[in-house]
Amino acid sequence: MPQLIAIDYGSKRTGIAVTDDLQLIASGLTTVSTTELIPFLKEYAQLNKIEAFVVGEPKRLHGEASDIEVEIKTFLEQLAKEFIGVQIHRIDERFTSKMAFDTMLKSGISKKKRRDKSLVDKISATLILQDFLNYR
Repeated sequence: MPQLIAIDYGSKRTGIAVTDDLQLIASGLTTVSTTELIPFLKEYAQLNKIEAFVVGEPKRLHGEASDIEVEIKTFLEQLAKEFIGVQIHRIDERFTSKMAFDTMLKSGISKKKRRDKSLVDKISATLILQDFLNYR
């Protein structure tokens, strides 16, 4: 079965998570520079079959789109052109960064590692993907 890939898009860096081949479990894959995101995904897709992308939809507290949504829409257009036939889903990602940080605290990750924003991004992507799996 093909994998699902979650993307926690950011201006500077982007967290990526994937499912196992049975699409039961979401796991953090990596964090990449956003400028390298499409090349990374193309390389990954050469080695793994991808069924769909799940892209976080950042919203403010009251539901309106956040400022980065403009960048994300441009990215989504590029993603659709590069991966013809691969589904793209959006899922509300409010509070995923806070939940990721809380997860790191509860798991005993050291203070030094908790400062690593790339780890937060990867965990956030994992939470986005797990939410999608639970929703569907």
